[in-house]
Amino acid sequence: MNPPLPSPAQRRRNRVWLLAIVAVFLLPILAALVINRSGQRPAPTRQHGELLQPPQDLGAVAPRLADGADYPWNPQARLWRIVVTPPAACDAACARLAADLDLVWRLLGHNADRVHVLWAGPWPSTAGTPATLHLLQPDPRLHAALPRNETAAAGPPVYVIDPNGFVILRYPPGFDPAGLRSDLARLVKLK
Repeated sequence: MNPPLPSPAQRRRNRVWLLAIVAVFLLPILAALVINRSGQRPAPTRQHGELLQPPQDLGAVAPRLADGADYPWNPQARLWRIVVTPPAACDAACARLAADLDLVWRLLGHNADRVHVLWAGPWPSTAGTPATLHLLQPDPRLHAALPRNETAAAGPPVYVIDPNGFVILRYPPGFDPAGLRSDLARLVKLK
């Protein structure tokens, strides 16, 4: 014995439900294709610092440590660097920047050893000291090689240098240190 055939109204209702189920799965795909074809893609994750194009090569500039030894770039070590060239008279803005850099370095956690802090001049005594801090001798060549390296009332700019010695990011005076930490956390994960 065969079950009774559905009524025409029941068939229409079943077709509508079938089309609704198919639409739930196909409409997001169609919407994504339309957005992709129209060029309205979502912005990729952006860095907080200013991306320098083209990156400035510091390979020819060999910084000297405060004790007179050379600081090698050594690309094989895969170290990232934070570079600051503060003015000779470091005021409260420099001390605040040094404390912020110490905090950023500590917040990197187990990756902190892969980031060197290079500070050209005396480190402010009021700030904590990162374990990978390297004090540099003030060097006019290094100062000149860093793009737009002018000190403002909010302090000096901060630069991020990749393992090969290229300046890739610049943070203006008075920047938010959380942005630097976020960018470094992403960069240090790169192999």
